[in-house]
Amino acid sequence: MDKTAVFYVFIIGNPDIQGGFCMLASKLYCPTLRNDPVEADIVSHKYMLKAGMIRKNASGFYSFLPLARRSILKIEQIIREEMNKTGAQEIMMPIVQPAEIWQESGRWDVYGKEMFKLVDRHGKEHCLAPTHEELITTLVRNELRSYKQLPINLYQIQNKYRDEIRPRFGLMRSREFVMKDAYSFDMDEEGLALTYQDMYNAYSRIFTRCGLQYSIVLADSGQIGGKYSHEFMALAQSGEAEVVSCTHCEYAADIEQAEPKTLTMDVEPMVELSKFATPHCSTIEELVKVAAVPIEKTIKAVAFDIDGVLALCMVRGDHDVNDVAVQRIVGGNDVTTASAELLKQHGLVPGYMSPIGANKTDESFVILVDPTVMQIYNGVAGANEEGYHYRYVTPQRDFTDVRVETIRFMTEQDQCPLCNAPIQRAHGIEVGQVFQLGTKYSEALQATFLDKTGKAKPFVMGCYGIGVTRTLAASIEQYHDENGIIWPVAIAPYEGVILPLNMKDESMVTIAQNLYAQLMVDNDEFVLDDRNERAGVKFKDADLIGYPIQVIVGKDAVQQGNIEIKIRRTGEKYVVPINEAASQVQNKLKELRQLHQ
Repeated sequence: MDKTAVFYVFIIGNPDIQGGFCMLASKLYCPTLRNDPVEADIVSHKYMLKAGMIRKNASGFYSFLPLARRSILKIEQIIREEMNKTGAQEIMMPIVQPAEIWQESGRWDVYGKEMFKLVDRHGKEHCLAPTHEELITTLVRNELRSYKQLPINLYQIQNKYRDEIRPRFGLMRSREFVMKDAYSFDMDEEGLALTYQDMYNAYSRIFTRCGLQYSIVLADSGQIGGKYSHEFMALAQSGEAEVVSCTHCEYAADIEQAEPKTLTMDVEPMVELSKFATPHCSTIEELVKVAAVPIEKTIKAVAFDIDGVLALCMVRGDHDVNDVAVQRIVGGNDVTTASAELLKQHGLVPGYMSPIGANKTDESFVILVDPTVMQIYNGVAGANEEGYHYRYVTPQRDFTDVRVETIRFMTEQDQCPLCNAPIQRAHGIEVGQVFQLGTKYSEALQATFLDKTGKAKPFVMGCYGIGVTRTLAASIEQYHDENGIIWPVAIAPYEGVILPLNMKDESMVTIAQNLYAQLMVDNDEFVLDDRNERAGVKFKDADLIGYPIQVIVGKDAVQQGNIEIKIRRTGEKYVVPINEAASQVQNKLKELRQLHQ
């Protein structure tokens, strides 16, 4: 712990202030740090530690202190209000789930090492819930029996657990996190489409009210599965996800889901293959120099082991392989880089791989070639021999027994697949995702209802998740400066702070207390900084914590009857008479709230 940290404690009653209840900074449990924490890699992690919002207990596990808890409760309240507007109903399901329901759905082994598993004293296997599709489906399958009970949408706000291999970035990738997850049950695809749109619209309102700048993109369904999915991405440079969007139309997609168009190249007379020496030349960058060809003429090879199937993937030298697309095409669950031993079994030489000369004998080896590669004439590719490549490779002639599939990531050189306008790439933080699951879980878990004809049919399901704690972190990633956090009012732990600059000046303290009492008539959203600290310390902490409004009570308040209002978001300052201060503060808060409605 930083020795220069300032410690406060929680809420107490204060008989000196009208109403008998006050949040004093001297009693607020908010252990701020003066120095930047060395373990923090991104802004949100740094400022949440520094502002005394969270403390790390173990890798990927955090305690939420009062400021963070207040913000989380506000996010949860916004979520509840918007979910309830759609007719969704809140429930609570257990965190510990029996292995049987996961085995029944087929996901017990699929989920892999990210699932926390445990065995109780009776020898029964359980898991800590990473998600609740199985449990909710088994919950309703014995209760919802008729189409007359549908549609229904149930949600909870609950802790989730995933044993991340490398927890990092604070709340962005932790092993315990708070999530809102909803599950809908409809009679048919048409009903699901309506529910899905309701959730899509509700999510838009939620993130707008939270003040996030976000983009809605087409997404991959991943381990949850389903036919159709959208992600809500908070745009931030620190985001681990990448988003592509059109500069002209509304097209936007997760980089893993975006399917680029095939790029064409000029047709050339085909020249006979020619092997040439390329010693110590196992990267595309080195190959371009040695072969003296444009990078667009080189062919890159990447090999994956997908549940024992070797997938050799060929893309143009200036492109990267989309491993999610490869997994989607090949199937399987566990995707790793192919071992040298596996490559050797199939005649592939690392750094010099290509389909030419590969030993493809059965279905345990698949060669995937991106369509853009098939447009190359007289290119350069590996010869499957250490230190050698081929010139004049024309894949449509030289690559045999291959599957042509789109397996590359979209780049900024691509065009929009809808309108052909230029596209752009940006980083984002996934804060929410909606899925059309269809009958994936209801069929696996035999959850059915009787339709109008009396026939048993599986529920048509959707699921809808919001990362509550991740939304908190994403807001800080978007709203901060070199001094600290800049909260949107709706999710700020407190809306403002009153700063009497000299606690030894009784007149100044009285003015601050009276102003505090006026502001507390309507809400409990202000802190009175009653600490015997220098003005500079109070200003630093106010900026660090990110109170949207600072009300400064200094010498001018005593001598001239004026106080100063500072807006954290803009740095603007307003000098107003004391008798107008409370109404002016409320007006400024109203203006700030309107920014995110």
